Amino acid sequence: MKNKTDLRVIRTRKMILDAFMKLVSEKGYNNVTIQNIAEEAMINRATFYAHFKDKEDLYESIFDQSLNALTPLLDPAQVLQDNKIQLKKIKQILTQLHDVIYDNRDFFAIILSGNSLEAFRKKLASITYEKYIDIFDCLRITENDIEIPISFIIEFMSSIYISTLHWWIQNDNTMTSEELASLVIKLIGNGHLTVMGIEVEK
Repeated sequence: MKNKTDLRVIRTRKMILDAFMKLVSEKGYNNVTIQNIAEEAMINRATFYAHFKDKEDLYESIFDQSLNALTPLLDPAQVLQDNKIQLKKIKQILTQLHDVIYDNRDFFAIILSGNSLEAFRKKLASITYEKYIDIFDCLRITENDIEIPISFIIEFMSSIYISTLHWWIQNDNTMTSEELASLVIKLIGNGHLTVMGIEVEK
């Protein structure tokens, strides 16, 4: 009985999420109501509130799912070898990450738009810093005898990257996940890592 209940819960949540994303893509976030979502998902409002407190709670659930899908791919163990960043590995991981984003593009189209774009960028930058803190803490970057904070570099690189993802998702183009990964490495990877004093192996 428990398995049937769990499956029913999962199915209902998916119906709500799918309905919400469909409506947001059609009407925009601010114009979507709980009643709209309930009607699209073919449930009543009470069922909606059994799963989510309100529309903001539903949005936060999508936000968290998006980050949870990406976080495992940011593991430094996958790209470090002998304290050197392996660009080939980075390309593989970025390609995987872009595949995840593309396969869940309705999710990410919502996340990478409006006010949520900056929130997503900050969260991704924070996760990256936390995972690579051992590398970043050993770096000291200066320009004309002025030390440049690592946090500034991460903010700069993450801003460019998230803007690139936003462009990729919003524009229906033929660039593949691997091609985007190569472009990202050329634009913000290799040169920036070298400037930061991180050893790179191509």
